[in-house]
Amino acid sequence: MSTKITESKMEQVLSYAYDKAINGVPGLDSATELAECYRTDSNCVHSQCNSLIRWQNTKAGASGFVAGLGGFIIMPVALPANITSVLYIQIRMIAAIAHLAGYDLKDDKVKTMVYACLVGNGATEILKNAGVQIGKKVAINAVKNISGKVIIDINKAVGFRLVTKFGEKGFVNLGKMVPFIGGPIGLLFDATATNIVGNTARNIFVGKKV
Repeated sequence: MSTKITESKMEQVLSYAYDKAINGVPGLDSATELAECYRTDSNCVHSQCNSLIRWQNTKAGASGFVAGLGGFIIMPVALPANITSVLYIQIRMIAAIAHLAGYDLKDDKVKTMVYACLVGNGATEILKNAGVQIGKKVAINAVKNISGKVIIDINKAVGFRLVTKFGEKGFVNLGKMVPFIGGPIGLLFDATATNIVGNTARNIFVGKKV
């Protein structure tokens, strides 16, 4: 029996996952702690983010195993474990990238930008439609000037995209085939999606390497 995903449920999951990503859960580093593991003497934030993204791709590909590690994250609403674990991993990765780029993860505006990165290649369109011009990257000062209305608009657009992405006829049904066909396909999908999400976050918060 599949679990219907609604925008309301997705909003609760994102908020809860972000809180756990920022504050940490037993046995797992917080986003800030994760980021500091990749901070090197080279001071090249772009390279640091690339290393972080590569490692997180491996984690997303093994999300089924991560989800079973002592119930590392108990969501406030019932959604398939493959979805909640991948969202948690991706949010923590994006937040870590934002931290490496100098953003305040406690800022609600930064949290909204993190959410936007979850839709991958669609993030630029969502931000543009909300009036946020990113150019080569989103400047910290630009984030500070985002209004409450823009935050709401972005969050709504992200919620809609994610519900569509993880809807009953897509990701959830794929999981029904585990552990036969769905397992390997699901792992590949998670890792590929996480790579796209990571690259999007790096390009938005850090900027494209020239």
